[in-house]
Amino acid sequence: MSSRIKLPSEIPIEKYPPPETFINEALSCVREAGDKGIILRIMGGMGICLHSEEYKQLWEKLARLGEKVFTDIDFASYGKFRSKVFEFFRSRGYDIDKKLHMHYGMKRHMYFGGTVPMVEVFFDKLEMNHTISFNKRLEADSPTLPLSELLLQKLQIVKINEKDIKDAIVLLRAHDVGTTDKDTINLEALAQAGLTSDWGFYYTTTTNLQKIKEFTNGCVVLNEMDKKIICERIDKISNFIEQKPKSLNWKLRAKVGPKKKWYNDVEDWIFFRSESQ
Repeated sequence: MSSRIKLPSEIPIEKYPPPETFINEALSCVREAGDKGIILRIMGGMGICLHSEEYKQLWEKLARLGEKVFTDIDFASYGKFRSKVFEFFRSRGYDIDKKLHMHYGMKRHMYFGGTVPMVEVFFDKLEMNHTISFNKRLEADSPTLPLSELLLQKLQIVKINEKDIKDAIVLLRAHDVGTTDKDTINLEALAQAGLTSDWGFYYTTTTNLQKIKEFTNGCVVLNEMDKKIICERIDKISNFIEQKPKSLNWKLRAKVGPKKKWYNDVEDWIFFRSESQ
């Protein structure tokens, strides 16, 4: 690995970029990539933060933002932009680890050492515990992923942690549910993402919705109105998913249930780092 490349965890807090630097860089990348005909959309907690700016105080009260706030910037793009994305980030002063790039380059790119310590770009889909396709969805919102995909990115995590639950709470408090992508969590998009055809994805998602609801009801930071609105929106999502017709494969897999593993393990790419030093 190049000596210039450092992971976010290796950078001391006194030298770490402030959250504003991450946000400005993310927005600048989306805008400037767009000028070059490249679609980039911001994912993850930063995407939720940017799409829920009117609830910044709630975010702060939940103490979701740790000492370093953001560790990287995650983007979604289409595979047809892969080579252009590579040239784009290299032109902005980012470097790569060659072994990581060779291993993952078709699915995702990892860039280091530019304006922020690390940038990741996922192409066509997010493959973690479950798979979220970006097919024809990146045009539905900007500068972030659509709200449905931002929520699913958290709900697909089998071992969801408190930080991810708080991200989901902010998103659910800031946005109503409906059947459009315009500042709304699109119920149809949730269903079409695989929840009616993939029982495992459905099981993880609905399980996490209940965990978020339980956390919400026990959270002293949230007032009663916050709790009421968040829980009502969770119930709307859950009821909508339950009422949608399910595929035959879904029904057959449901009979087996969680006795059989229903999710994919997430590969720890840091393993490759030690090999390249």
